[in-house]
Parts: sequence; structure tokens; C-alpha cells
Amino acid sequence: MRILFYDTKSYDSKSFDEALENDRFVTNSDTALEIEYIKPDLEPRTAALAEGFDAVCAFVSSDAGAETLHILHDKGVKLVLLRCAGYNNVDLDTAGRLGIRVMRVPGYSPEAVAEHAMALALAANRRLHKAYNKVRENDFSLSGLMGFNFYEKTAGIIGTGKIGAAMCRICRGFGMKVIAYDVYENPDLKDFVNYRPLEEVLSQSDLLSLHCPLTDSTYHMINLETIRRMKDGVILVNTSRGALVDTNDLIEGIRLRKFGGVGLDVYEEETNNVFEDRSDEILEHSTTARLLSFPHVMITSHQGFFTREALMAIAETTLQNAIDFDQGRENNNEVH
Repeated sequence: MRILFYDTKSYDSKSFDEALENDRFVTNSDTALEIEYIKPDLEPRTAALAEGFDAVCAFVSSDAGAETLHILHDKGVKLVLLRCAGYNNVDLDTAGRLGIRVMRVPGYSPEAVAEHAMALALAANRRLHKAYNKVRENDFSLSGLMGFNFYEKTAGIIGTGKIGAAMCRICRGFGMKVIAYDVYENPDLKDFVNYRPLEEVLSQSDLLSLHCPLTDSTYHMINLETIRRMKDGVILVNTSRGALVDTNDLIEGIRLRKFGGVGLDVYEEETNNVFEDRSDEILEHSTTARLLSFPHVMITSHQGFFTREALMAIAETTLQNAIDFDQGRENNNEVH
């Protein structure tokens, strides 16, 4: 089975090559997997490169819209392997009509993302990024660095799937009261998490962390109206999907001094920035620059998943998805 791997970074090829050497794929499979790595990302202009391949491997920043899928179909591609959990960048209706299967990695290392979410919360709260830069300039004053204790405060978790559940446990370890909102309550958390309506989670939380998928109902769920319901001085963290937060409304909320800190690993308009070095460019309409103009905003580049353990889990699950497809086995990682 031939797989064209788009938007390859060195750590991608390293982790997938290591996974291919695992006995599980070397000796226990009737499917021979062959991967070709290329640097361009998947989009209509590059989809034609997949001619002669059975599958393509794409990421959350790839364009798997209708135009791309039609080209892939014309080139004989039958499978899109997403090496990520999110699939809102895929036109699933078009894929279904064309007979292209789509498989993802729903859970690779929930703890990796949850730990990064807490790191962002701590950094934004205690201004670690600002403190680091001050000390580099031999400025050892504490002005502008005051935060607050998380201990005995309230953490509000929106979305309690695997990552949200891991974040709940981390917050509990900090001695926080944990409340949560989810359409489906997680029974494994009932001993210490109190589920509340969204309005109560927004209004009662000192730390608010987003861990839900991007759907029509969650698009811009954080907007000026919901921001106004939050506690003054709340810490807001988003490691899930950028479009959960209306960026313009977030900036307005920051200007209204609503937030004690903001930590973002994802944000709207991040697509062209994800994993790219753009340090030599002039970004005329940069959302990042606008957000970073505020001293209590901490932004990272979609790195919540970026641990050794997570990369290996992503590689192994993606390869198993390919094998299951090739051998006609049912797989719960398929999305429709």
C-alpha cells in the first residue's frame, strides 16, 4: 500500500519510520506499507502529486475540501489518513460521494495536550513569558508579574472527552474545584467533577479551559456575549480549535480588562502559521501580532500534541488505520 505523506517535518518522518520498524507492522501484517514523504501540504494545487498512491496522509492544517478530494479521486486515491483528531478541514459529504474513506487518530496522548493547557494557564497567570524577557534584560523587578493561586479556585472545563478529562484530573491535583460542561457527561469523572450548565461554568470559573470539537454549535462559542458572563480576571485557555473563540471579540474582551490571562495554542487564522518559520516576513494582517501586543497573552504554535509519546502514538494509529483499510477490517477511527 503506497501512502503519500504531505507537509512532512523531520519529526514526522522520524516517528513514522520508527513505527514502521515495530514488529507489529513488520511481521504481523499482510499489508506492505510504503510511505513517500513530501514537504508541500495537501491542497488543490498539490493533490495531483498523489497519482499512483493508494492513500494520502494529511494533518489538521491540510485542505481536504471538495476541490482537493475530487482531484485525489481522479488520481485513484481511496483513503485519507488524518494524523490528528480533528477533521473539520475535510469535506466529508464529498468524500462519501466519491467513495474516499477518511480515518483519523481520535486519541494519541490526551495528557500531552492537557499538560500543555495547564502550562499555558500557569504561564499566562504568572506572566512567565514576560518574566523571562525581563530577566534577560537584567530587569529583576516584579512589576507586572502578579498572578493568583490556583489552589482552591474553580476550574471550568468545557468538553470532557479524553483530553478534557485529563485536564480535569490535573486541575484536581492543583487542589482546584472542578466544574464542567459537556453534552455527554463522562461517568469516570463523576466522583470529583460537578457538571453544570454552560452559563454557570462561564460565570463561576477562575480558570476556563476549552476541550471540545469544532462544530456548528460550538463555532465562536466564546464571543463578546459569553465573555461578559465570565468572572473578571478569569484565565482563558484554548488548546482545542481556534474557531471556538471569536478573535475580534476576544481582543475586545482583553481591552475591557476582562481576563487575568489568556493562553492559546490555537487561534483563528493560524493555518498559514502552523509549524512554519515566518520570522523573515512582514505579516500585514497578523492576528498573532494583535494578540501578542497584550502583556498577559501567551501564544504557542499548535504544539499541545508535541511530545515523543504522542508522536509515536499518532504514527502507530495511523499505520494501523491504513492496514485495517487495506484488509477490509472495521475500524472505529473512520469518520463519516
